[in-house]
Amino acid sequence: MRIWLVNHYAVPPRYYPLARQANFAKNLMKMGHEVRIFAASTVHNSDENLLSKGEDYKEIIDDGIQYTLIRCRDYQGNGLSRVYNMCEFAIKLPKICKKYPKPDAIVSTSVPPTSCAVGIRLANKYKCIGVAEIADLWPETLVAYGMVGVKNPITLMLRKLEKWIYKHADRIVFFEDGDYEYIKEQGWERDIPRDKVFCISNGVNLEDFNHNKTHFTVDDEDLHDTSIFKVVYTGSIRKVNNLGLLLDTAKKIRNPKILFLIWGNGDELDSLRERVEKENIRNVRFKGVVEKKYVPYITSHADMNIVHNSPMDLFRFGISFNKIFDYMAAGKPIICDFNCPFNPVIMSQAGIDVASTDPEVIAKAIEQFAQIDQMEYKKYCENAEKAAHEYDFTNLTEKLLKVIEGSATPIGISEEKV
Repeated sequence: MRIWLVNHYAVPPRYYPLARQANFAKNLMKMGHEVRIFAASTVHNSDENLLSKGEDYKEIIDDGIQYTLIRCRDYQGNGLSRVYNMCEFAIKLPKICKKYPKPDAIVSTSVPPTSCAVGIRLANKYKCIGVAEIADLWPETLVAYGMVGVKNPITLMLRKLEKWIYKHADRIVFFEDGDYEYIKEQGWERDIPRDKVFCISNGVNLEDFNHNKTHFTVDDEDLHDTSIFKVVYTGSIRKVNNLGLLLDTAKKIRNPKILFLIWGNGDELDSLRERVEKENIRNVRFKGVVEKKYVPYITSHADMNIVHNSPMDLFRFGISFNKIFDYMAAGKPIICDFNCPFNPVIMSQAGIDVASTDPEVIAKAIEQFAQIDQMEYKKYCENAEKAAHEYDFTNLTEKLLKVIEGSATPIGISEEKV
């Protein structure tokens, strides 16, 4: 099959660490399929543009994958320049696609919904399979973060576009197991039946993870101290991540053998470091930022990895954070300090969650877990490793191919019932 992956942000992972489409492409190519990724030339969260102003588009091959990069205007932040960038890619995409032989399937990703909609429209035009891959529920996510109101004209417009995408796609791929509940909340079941909706979560490239774990080591005294119980956090340190709650939790820990090790960077790092010093929080160590290739070694040497976030109404449909699957690959237990009904950590019995924002409650859960017997601890480790294989991109790509071919199991229906 000739398969196009349309994703606004899917530049080669060495520029921006969004490797989902690259992993799909590699595995589909191994299966004998012809794959091309269409992406904007701008690198998200940077000022880098991979094309010069005189170029409309450019074909490149990176790590064996064929990309077509479409020149789009630079942008910073989430203002009008980003909106223009999104619209520009969607407008230019059909003209560029005319230069290529017709595909057998188009997998088109939202966000943004603009390019996803154009991808589905192209699939309808070419009379090929059109798969809408929904990485983020827009506008629901924007509403949840307080960026727009429920009745804001932007919300209403995006909701209308969203329904159009779902209705006109041959198949829909969500990232969370509970996302069909969102369809039901909107009252769209008649137009968007469950049998065209599937779930393929984020995942992990186990081959790369294990290679990096072996080849990119970190010389850290605390990480190698076997006398302490190490709770590791890796990721952004911004207000939205609410790491202040993690410091509050650390202050409630009474067991002197428990130590929080935090790797990452963000605009709250300096203020949190000041808190640690001012409040004399001795069981928290900020380790700074490291390249992603070092994360496998770090998380594999933890005693527990923590998925930390503020509770959000959006989580009622589930979560699919990339770090969850990296933590699973580390083969160590995971704690989520928020409640979520469709949590892959809990569904795979790879860890525990805490349905409270009270630091005392979270601290107690960590202290109790640090005292469990070795047999029980080992079982959590084994479950994490088993889940990592389930969420390896080799398996996720097979799921995607089944979705394209029409033989996949719809969301919310167990394999046994099919």
